[in-house]
Amino acid sequence: MPHAYLPSDLDDALLIGRVWRPAPVDGPSVIVVRRGEVVDVTSTVATTADLFDRADAVEIARHAPGESLGSVDALIRASLDSSTQAMHLLAPCDVQAVKACGVTFAVSLLERVIEEHAGGDASKAQETRAMINELIGADLSKIKPGSGAAEKLKAELERRGAWSQYMEVGIGPDAEVFSKSQPMSSVGFGADVGLYPTSKWNNPEPEIVLAVNSAGTIVGATLGNDVNLRDIEGRSALLLGKAKDNNGSCAIGPFVRLFDSAFTLDTVREASVSLRIEGADDGFVLDGISHMREISRDPADLVAQTHGAHHQYPDGFMLFLGTMFSPIKDRDTPGGGFTHHLGDVVTISTPSLGAIVNTVRLSTEITPWTFGVRALYGNLVARGLLESKRAS
Repeated sequence: MPHAYLPSDLDDALLIGRVWRPAPVDGPSVIVVRRGEVVDVTSTVATTADLFDRADAVEIARHAPGESLGSVDALIRASLDSSTQAMHLLAPCDVQAVKACGVTFAVSLLERVIEEHAGGDASKAQETRAMINELIGADLSKIKPGSGAAEKLKAELERRGAWSQYMEVGIGPDAEVFSKSQPMSSVGFGADVGLYPTSKWNNPEPEIVLAVNSAGTIVGATLGNDVNLRDIEGRSALLLGKAKDNNGSCAIGPFVRLFDSAFTLDTVREASVSLRIEGADDGFVLDGISHMREISRDPADLVAQTHGAHHQYPDGFMLFLGTMFSPIKDRDTPGGGFTHHLGDVVTISTPSLGAIVNTVRLSTEITPWTFGVRALYGNLVARGLLESKRAS
């Protein structure tokens, strides 16, 4: 059912994406979806970063001339078939930086603190969780980061010896914003995601991802999986880069939906993001849901903490907004909590954006990342498309 992966109001949605086109093109193209038809508009905008910088991005999505590539249903089906060499979806971003916010929900804050206190040992998580919940004794979702109440809570937790670096970014004035992966490295709808081979305690992180242009303007949103290695990060926060940035560890898609009168940042603020994990080897099923209204920092504030006079992004950036969902349902042993098995199928969805689905493999065994920024521009030059690049 391809439509299950598309926005519920597909005919009204302004969807921007990227596809890999096989020979003779043998490279990526920028696409829009119009009334169920996929249209290649690379002759107008060479990259999605260029499109997001255009003042007329909505008009391009609606009316720019281009080459028909068939139905979006056929594209979805092809992208789900890992054996096909046909045209398939890529992540809907290209040369943009890929940034992520951590600890933006109270529930995920507690899980990060538990990881730290458990030292990355999943077997100690249940005991540590009970101890932390008893010790804190406060509903962190009601604490505004950086407020006077947050400062009082910090002082009390320090007195009890329970303060944590995760608490600092969860309820302190400064958000955690880190580099999730490199430009051109994100995988898209239907692709395999990768786990670092030594990780034994890990999980998906279902999130909404904002598309932000070079001026710092939020132009749209999509879905993402910030694949998380709980044991590696739990051993030391200095291992965050190793835990977060590996081959296939960042999935984004299926499309960026541009903001217009029917879809706005307020839609994002009220969205609910669902997660489903289906095990291939044990019949395990886990369902969860995150409500964006429970986020502790507003999406616009997270963008402002990322982009501004202190830091510019001339190619724009994609920003993961964080997750409240750290699965703790026992899978292998009582009290052992959740960790991935190879072959797990992860589906992240919300009605306004559709769904992204990926299969879990090892980062060392999935397709290596070889097509980077230089390869992109070399391909565009060979196709005679760079002269079409314009900014307004």
